[in-house]
Amino acid sequence: MSPPHRVLLRALFDEAVARAVPARCLPPHLPPRPPGRLIVIGAGKAAAAMAAAVEAHYDRDPRGLDGIDGAVVTRHGHGHPTRRIAVIEAGHPVPDRHGMMGARRLLELVHGLTADDHVLCLISGGGSALLTLPAAPITLDEMQGLTRALLRSGAAIGEMNAVRKHLSAIAGGRLAAAAHPAPIVTLAISDVPGDDPSTIASGPTVADPTSREDAQAVLSKYAIAPTASIAQRLADPGCETPKPGDPRLAAARFEIVASARESLDAAAGLAHAHGYAPLVLGDDIEGESREIAAAHARLALDIKAGRGPVKAPAAVLSGGETTVTVRGRGRGGRDAEYLLALAIALGGEPGIHALAGDTDGIDGSEDNAGAICGPDTLSRARAIRIDAEARLADNDAYGFFAALGDLVVTGPTLTNVNDFRAILVEP
Repeated sequence: MSPPHRVLLRALFDEAVARAVPARCLPPHLPPRPPGRLIVIGAGKAAAAMAAAVEAHYDRDPRGLDGIDGAVVTRHGHGHPTRRIAVIEAGHPVPDRHGMMGARRLLELVHGLTADDHVLCLISGGGSALLTLPAAPITLDEMQGLTRALLRSGAAIGEMNAVRKHLSAIAGGRLAAAAHPAPIVTLAISDVPGDDPSTIASGPTVADPTSREDAQAVLSKYAIAPTASIAQRLADPGCETPKPGDPRLAAARFEIVASARESLDAAAGLAHAHGYAPLVLGDDIEGESREIAAAHARLALDIKAGRGPVKAPAAVLSGGETTVTVRGRGRGGRDAEYLLALAIALGGEPGIHALAGDTDGIDGSEDNAGAICGPDTLSRARAIRIDAEARLADNDAYGFFAALGDLVVTGPTLTNVNDFRAILVEP
């Protein structure tokens, strides 16, 4: 791969991430320090960094951090030093007992509040798994098994969350209901297509428009057999989540402080500065990774041939959250799978280079953010006797790009606006 293209692709990714870093995006949205107590809670891959940004901001108040208490739950390895707000690290994407303990701690913090107390909730992607608190009689083992099945099924994030909200004692508006009558302000870094507040981290502080029938339909659609306890829970009308108009949510306010669209716009500006015509396909792209990749490959080839919506040199940018229906046994990640499918569809076409990565720094459950490819990707693989199509069939995109030295490794970025994809097309 041409070094200049590799450098620019990584710069575009870094620019997208930087736009959503909590220390940059959160302070302009923080409300004035309220009188009395301020309880800070939250969950997500950016939660610890968001808590640190809150402390730095309010520490400039004459009262300092006096009267501020709280806790947030983030993924193992995504912690950040804080002074007053406890950071609990937990499992993701499969929940663990640390997440259960963290969810219970958040409910304890908001229990018994009055209208004179104030709650600040910091939400970011990953909160659905991190704030796992199964409602009785469901056990953690059952939730872990269900989560694994949903992750392998190819279900969209909204579908997964419709199920999880109805099996939870904290998601789907229940956290805000528990804080009533205290006013609660939620500031969120959005990682979901369309920035739907009820989908981000399974909407713990907002009304839930989905129903238990929706949850049952998702399990049926993907042929996931629920355990007896899960089936019992979904059959009970009492499992319904707080709906729009619920008086317990009247004092709840929600605001998005960073989104995929803003990050894509930042990357588009950088691409333009380097002489590339930016084409932003959208921040809400969903579907099978390999199918999206095939469509994007056709677009890139059209642009190169002069038939596209922009002229080369061009930078085709997109976000959202693709899915992978796991059939093989390899080490994957939806961004790496997208990129491997893209490379195969491009067939070594000269002048087209691409990067795909998750802005949280972790592509699925691996240690990479994503990967990078170019016109020589397939030929280099053949030279070391790696069959690209066989690796794709085995969902082993990680292994493929690791062998080529083309993984993008950033470590946890402490933010999350979901997938970022960039394709550079030369004339």
